Amino acid sequence: MPYALDDQGQPLFLISTMAMHTQNLLGDPRASLLVTPPESRTDPLGAARVTLMGSATRVAKEESALVRERYLARHANAAYWVDFNDFGFFRMAIADIYFVGGFGSMGWVAPAEYAVAAVDPLADEAAGLIREMNEQHTATLLLLARVYGKVEAQQVTMTALDRLGFHLRIKTAERMQGGRLAFTNPVRSASEVRAGLADMAARAKAGAELVHSL
Repeated sequence: MPYALDDQGQPLFLISTMAMHTQNLLGDPRASLLVTPPESRTDPLGAARVTLMGSATRVAKEESALVRERYLARHANAAYWVDFNDFGFFRMAIADIYFVGGFGSMGWVAPAEYAVAAVDPLADEAAGLIREMNEQHTATLLLLARVYGKVEAQQVTMTALDRLGFHLRIKTAERMQGGRLAFTNPVRSASEVRAGLADMAARAKAGAELVHSL
């Protein structure tokens, strides 16, 4: 379901009364929204995802203009049907949040903490950076997992990325496991991510070479 977010991070939907899901919501507003990144198509269990749970109800008329602007900023093509009589805006009031960062990383998020959280500066760039690392820098991911994660990794996939660090899906000879590594300093752009990873890799390589020489 296409969605936008209001200032509190609550999902906004533009849906038709002819749709079965709209009819269901009008009868019982309880709903959930599963949000997944593009890479989940090829690795659904290893990719990060979050489930938002709550009640989805019609947006009040006095709020519709602002919600319309917010929604169209995210989904410009919706301008072709946004004014159809059978379409209307709904908002989900979030009651519960469950996050899975990949293998071995999961837990409940308090709605109050979610409401006051700032949007991660890498939100729009993370998917592309994750794809770049998994396609072009597999050797670097292996090095980071082995040195910083202290695990004999055979295969490593990055599954999530934010300003503070990243999640890895790690395959060893015995099992599949998850892990998270932190950046030395918070990063706020694609260039800072690449520089941070390069610095971590350089330090890991130097450490590995020192151990080998001993």
